[in-house]
Parts: sequence; structure tokens; C-alpha cells
Amino acid sequence: MTTRTRAWAVAAGVPDPEIPVVTIEDLGILRDVTEDDMGRVHVQITPTYSGCPAMEAIRQDLVEQLSDAGYRQVEVEFVLAPAWTTDWMTDEGRAKLEAYGVAPPGPRADQVTALTLSVRCPQCGSPDTRESSRFGSTACKSLWICNACREPFDHFKAI
Repeated sequence: MTTRTRAWAVAAGVPDPEIPVVTIEDLGILRDVTEDDMGRVHVQITPTYSGCPAMEAIRQDLVEQLSDAGYRQVEVEFVLAPAWTTDWMTDEGRAKLEAYGVAPPGPRADQVTALTLSVRCPQCGSPDTRESSRFGSTACKSLWICNACREPFDHFKAI
């Protein structure tokens, strides 16, 4: 059972180590937080993709921030099913990505492999862009270039 407790609020504020303008709650990877009256907290998070190197840093940040908030024992569990999708990302998280210069993912296509032909530039808003590399600064992003303003930018892939 998911409850929005004080422990949830602390965990929800942990920033993503790769894109620190968004929190793990913004990304939708924070699944559940439970606490008991003995000061024990159990947190469930789901990686954005299998083998995401940021998960261990997120685990350490969760333990540190919850311990600093007074919780005596913190357990962090990685939950792999159901697999995370970009549909779990909050609208606020998408807005933060765009303001940071990362094109947020569009809606995920179910049962059809979507081919992204254009991504709106987060710098100038132009749809006249082209993909430069299938992989950007991390595996969950691709690198794009705006033909209008000539700025490169990351695009968070819809998965």
C-alpha cells in the first residue's frame, strides 16, 4: 500500500544523479515508501532500464537523506516488474526536463514501434531537428541537433 508519509516526502525529493533538475518522483521511479513506528523505512524504486548505472547512487542518496531525516533503518529495494516506462514520468518532470534543455519523451506507442521523425527543440521550440546519435549522454537519451538555432540537445527516449 502506497502512503504519502513524511518518509515519502523525503524520498521523493532525492534528485536523479544524471539529471539533477528532476527528482526520482518526477521520473516515476519511486514506487513505494513504507515506514513503521520504530523508525524503519522500506523504499521501492524501479530503474529506467536494466543496468542503469545511476541506481546505486540513488540507493546511497536515499539512505543518506532518510538517515539525515531521522530514520534509523533504511532499506532500498529495486523492483523490476512491471518495467518502468516514460509514461510514469510526471507532467512536472517533463516540464523540468524541457526547461533544463532536454526534450521530454512523447507518449509511448503500445504494440507498435514508434519512429521519431522530429523532436521539438527545447531551446527555441522549432520542430526542424535531426537525430545526430541514437545515444546521448546516457543510454536513455539520444542526441539531437536543431536546424533552426543550431543547438545540440538530449532527447529522453519514450520507452
